Amino acid sequence: MPATTPVPVRVPAKVNVQLAVGPLRPDGFHDLANVFLAVGLYDHVTATPTDPSVPGITVTCAGPGSEHVPLDRANLAVRAAEILAAHHGLAPAVRLDIVKDIPVAGGMAGGSADAAGALLACDTLWGTATPRAQLLDLCAELGSDVPFSLVGGAALGRGRGEKLTELAVGGPFHWGFALADGGLSTPEVYRACDRLRGDTPVAAPEADPALLAALRTGDAPALAAALTNDLQPAAVSLRPSLAATLAAGTAAGALAGLVSGSGPTCAFLAADAGAAARIARSLTDSGTCRAARTTTAPAPGATVLDATSESHA
Repeated sequence: MPATTPVPVRVPAKVNVQLAVGPLRPDGFHDLANVFLAVGLYDHVTATPTDPSVPGITVTCAGPGSEHVPLDRANLAVRAAEILAAHHGLAPAVRLDIVKDIPVAGGMAGGSADAAGALLACDTLWGTATPRAQLLDLCAELGSDVPFSLVGGAALGRGRGEKLTELAVGGPFHWGFALADGGLSTPEVYRACDRLRGDTPVAAPEADPALLAALRTGDAPALAAALTNDLQPAAVSLRPSLAATLAAGTAAGALAGLVSGSGPTCAFLAADAGAAARIARSLTDSGTCRAARTTTAPAPGATVLDATSESHA
């Protein structure tokens, strides 16, 4: 049955602990071996019913960077509500309230997280009970990272990242994140990656067995040794200041650091919670980033919360 009260959903950020990028495909995408790890930084998306006699989707957004979030169909959350309504033959009548804590355009899948959150919130609000496999197919239509935002935990993404195999994780893993001023465009970073590669042959991307084993056993030093991101040189070429951020985090004691996805957020794996806190303080003091955050992984995927839950406050 459709809900009559707002439905709040919490959805996590991600870090790519491996992002292997294959050659450019004829469709303009790249084949990937993309190892996702969900981390405990969350956006909240609340779906509230509106007058069904006046269908439409309205959006509000609050939180850090919210002034850069579109409130029309350029927002993936709006398209998520539209695609779910169309799938079930409904005229959508909903307000989506987004509260941001995932960095905007930061390489941590904030927009994809909001889309997955809106999809789950609307499915619950409208009582459409879409099977999980169908929800994942709808996620894949919205974007390469959206399916993982729904699933959470850890997963290997193949194809352009949307074909997921869930992975076992023996964590927790402790992370510090350096947040940058401004964002980077993911398509622009991929174009820069292609330019930097030039005519050099590119192998088909494969997941690193050592990295998968480190995730499975919860071995932070082994995971640190295996972290890779093929987009990092491109991101640094577009934002040279990231080199100083990476150096500052490493000097502060991180086991390893890398640009998260297409950037510009930088992620630093720490030995424990205390080390993560020290790295974050050093990053803040270094002046090489706007702010620093700490959290753990893995985190659950998109989750419906009780409307009165304090965790949604």
